[in-house]
Amino acid sequence: MVKDFRNTDYWAVILGGSSGLGYASAKKLANHGMNIIIIHRDRRSEIEDIEDAFESIRKTGVEFRSFNTDAIQKENRNELVLNIKKSLGKHGKVRTLLHSIAKGNLKPMLGEEQTLSNIDFQLTIDAMALSLYDWTQELYKNDLFAKDARVIAFTSEGNKKAWKNYAAVSAAKVTLESLTRGIALEFAEKGIRANCIQAGITVTRSFQMIPGNQTLREHALKHNPFKRLTVPDDVANVVYLLSKDEASWITGSIIPVNGGEHLM
Repeated sequence: MVKDFRNTDYWAVILGGSSGLGYASAKKLANHGMNIIIIHRDRRSEIEDIEDAFESIRKTGVEFRSFNTDAIQKENRNELVLNIKKSLGKHGKVRTLLHSIAKGNLKPMLGEEQTLSNIDFQLTIDAMALSLYDWTQELYKNDLFAKDARVIAFTSEGNKKAWKNYAAVSAAKVTLESLTRGIALEFAEKGIRANCIQAGITVTRSFQMIPGNQTLREHALKHNPFKRLTVPDDVANVVYLLSKDEASWITGSIIPVNGGEHLM
């Protein structure tokens, strides 16, 4: 395997990388020589399994750090940035900031059970969208980005389609895409490229929490030209491609990574 990023002192900061798309992306980048920092928030009972999974990243030979803490709170973010600075040392720079936080409210808008409130929308949008801007600003202010840096976030087809119980997350995805375009425009002079990957239906832990997810799976299989669902490695491959030098002219885009699922 070609170690594109070996000896570059490049790092990836991955927000939400203990499983799913974030973890697959971390492994892919590490396999190509990029140093990895994963910030995740998981229960103590899950840490042993997560650390076992992280071992496969360590075995690639890259520098690796992980922090099990809330990346959204400002106080935590300030402390994390200090730790990132220490990890990067004198010459390290953040090539890729990957936003993979899945902390959304999946209540319905109508029904006898508890329905979405204003604060549910606020918390979901803050976690799944505004935190991208907060982290971009914090890394930039602390001069941690490489001269040619990439900001990548994960959106979904829920950005324009209405799914039951998905309204708060859908609002967050739309906000995330708008922020990504804004970052692409206003941070371009600082060498930062920003894009969203619109993954197809992927059976991750967060996807399985969506009520009615089986219906979404069946619909995707029916309409995908390749008759299979997207898997995390499909998405990780594109994170890697967007992190390469050759992708420097791609910015401000929403990139479908779904095998053509969106065509039908």
